[in-house]
Amino acid sequence: MKRPVILTFILSLALVMSAFSQDKNQQEQKRYGMYAVAFYNQENLFDTIDDPLINDEDFLIGATYGWNGMKYRRKLRNMSTVLASIATDKGLKNGAAIIGLAEVENRAVVEDLVRSEALRDRGYRILHYDSPDARGIDCALLYNPRFFQLEDSLYVYYIYPEPGSDDWLGFRQDPATHEITTRPLFGDTSHKTRGFLVGIGTMANEKLAVIVNHWPSRGVESWARERAASQVKRLAEALQLRYPGIKIIIMGDLNDDPDSRSMAKAMDCKYAPHDVTSSGDIFNPWKHMLRKVGQGTLLYDGKWNLFDQIVMTGNMVDPKTPLKKKKPKMNHLDLSRGLTFYFSEVIIRDYMLTPSGRYKGSPLRTTSGGVWQDGFSDHFPTCIYLVKEL
Repeated sequence: MKRPVILTFILSLALVMSAFSQDKNQQEQKRYGMYAVAFYNQENLFDTIDDPLINDEDFLIGATYGWNGMKYRRKLRNMSTVLASIATDKGLKNGAAIIGLAEVENRAVVEDLVRSEALRDRGYRILHYDSPDARGIDCALLYNPRFFQLEDSLYVYYIYPEPGSDDWLGFRQDPATHEITTRPLFGDTSHKTRGFLVGIGTMANEKLAVIVNHWPSRGVESWARERAASQVKRLAEALQLRYPGIKIIIMGDLNDDPDSRSMAKAMDCKYAPHDVTSSGDIFNPWKHMLRKVGQGTLLYDGKWNLFDQIVMTGNMVDPKTPLKKKKPKMNHLDLSRGLTFYFSEVIIRDYMLTPSGRYKGSPLRTTSGGVWQDGFSDHFPTCIYLVKEL
């Protein structure tokens, strides 16, 4: 009588083990999509053509920087080499899906950039608006339509406040339809600077907006960048009203560190994933990078700063994401929210480093102290990686 009981137990155990093995195999066979989103300050990507509407005199042939056609071509080659390398060491042979740029003179130089040998086969498309900046430096967005499908765009001016006025946003939103309408530049026109470039589209079948920034320089007080942060936060809130459920990435050269007042107070960033409690929160992974890892994107007076940040809304963040690991195990992430933040990095290649001297280890610039270096930029690029279960 005992033998049938034992046999039944053995068969039941075998079935359980088989089911466990199948479940494990299914877990191992899950397919994930990974997408890289990057930002890179191009540090004065100017052509040699005189534009009478902007202050580009330093980059004319025979002017201050000794700029000429050869140097411009070398600059394009160098910058495109870096851009083409982003994410390829992480197994993404097509590179970054989206790249934000700052300090480009016009659309033409961006077109020259994507036509360069290193990038021409990637198929990048361009989103660009002319900014009111006196020097003519603009922001732009490169995107690969295989991974990000652009559906709409807008350019929102940075508004310096008029004395006694609360009307400081560069857009209006209809209270009934939540339609966003951009406004022409107004206010103190002596302080025209870069605005906010917005691309709205779809990535991995999810609505995604990207806001590219280049905030006021360190030559002005902190309040100017705090105002920029406030405007961008309000813009992100408006986009979430207009497109319920949309995910938003905010990137750029913010001319502030992750824990500066602009980010900590005006944008109210959350620095630990477990502190993110709503889709409207802004998560910032870069404070950990700067203060704990000790890595920044530019070196000034022997001290690292991390001005080149990529932050995101809370609906892209798993509260259990470990920041201490550069690349956490993907199957430990909760991907039920769809596109999810995976990890971040500062992009550094050996050839991008100053090899010797006082500035050894800092970004190798195109020109330093008026001397041609045949380098890249005074900033390193940054990148975040997003994942989604397919």
